[in-house]
Amino acid sequence: MKLGLSIGYSGPQLEVPVALVQRAEELGYDSVWSAEAYGSDAITPLAFLAAKTNRIKLGTGIMQLAARTPANAAMSAASIDAMAGGGRFIAGLGVSGPQIVEGWYGQPWGKPYYRVKDYVAIMRKIFKREAPVTHEGREISLPYTGEGSAGLAKPLKSILHMNPNIPIYLATGGEAMVKLTAEIADGWLPMGFVPGAMEEYGPWLEEGFRRAGNGKSMKDFTIQASVHVEVDNDVKGALARLKPEVALYVGGMGHRTKNFHNDIMVRRGFGGAANRIQELYLAGHKDEAIATVPDEWVDLKSLVGPPARIRDRYRAWEDSGADSLSVRSRQPEAIEVMAKAARLN
Repeated sequence: MKLGLSIGYSGPQLEVPVALVQRAEELGYDSVWSAEAYGSDAITPLAFLAAKTNRIKLGTGIMQLAARTPANAAMSAASIDAMAGGGRFIAGLGVSGPQIVEGWYGQPWGKPYYRVKDYVAIMRKIFKREAPVTHEGREISLPYTGEGSAGLAKPLKSILHMNPNIPIYLATGGEAMVKLTAEIADGWLPMGFVPGAMEEYGPWLEEGFRRAGNGKSMKDFTIQASVHVEVDNDVKGALARLKPEVALYVGGMGHRTKNFHNDIMVRRGFGGAANRIQELYLAGHKDEAIATVPDEWVDLKSLVGPPARIRDRYRAWEDSGADSLSVRSRQPEAIEVMAKAARLN
């Protein structure tokens, strides 16, 4: 199994962990992944890291669709890939949620399934440069001819001769979107992936490959899972440090009626806790929401404890069906322990 390093998005201050990424590259990590929510963006840190590294792949986990047009996402991906020497950029895309899409970006939630489908198709046309780009989609069309159009649009082809094979990964978790991911994407950033999850996801992926209609299979596809890693002899203490983020996402990162992170927790058998966390969080009782997060849920989707426990529990991830595992940690010791667990050196 390959390893990636997830650096996420910033808190109040933007700090790109250059030394940590460079050490991960030295240890043999395959990729580094940025993110964005409604603060720092996912693209700029990777441009900076491209200049500070030599071979590690640079992935967005994720670029939010509403933040950029598909043309701008393709331009950004191709520009960094070219600056990094080619063959290093991975365009990870996701829809985020309606609160961010409409509240932060001022875009309509629309039909995410068709928006993703159009977005990926346009990006691929831009990368390949086979003709001036036109696309007649359910959600996005080029050239634009809708309300407010000057009627003067002209199909265009990228001036930059781009890498035509920049991989596109999709962050999805529901059945329809996972099937679409397998059909149109090169890889998958799965929501709620834990050891044993392929029992649910496997048939969806196979159906997506079938829809692709070109003989596509798992050998043509990458599953990039992610896991929190916290090295500490105090297992309960390590689990407790990860609970505030769980409470934030399960309780508050989305509306009461549409929260993908809450839905995943319910699907994994923790429905009572998920509902209670959301109820407390939305009522402003954040500390109580954090205390309600079960140790078992955090432990299921994390690798915490002393190095021996992490190495032992890593085996389940190695056998999970994922091709690569992104380590979500800023802890230098965690990067070293995971490299040994994955036998990178």
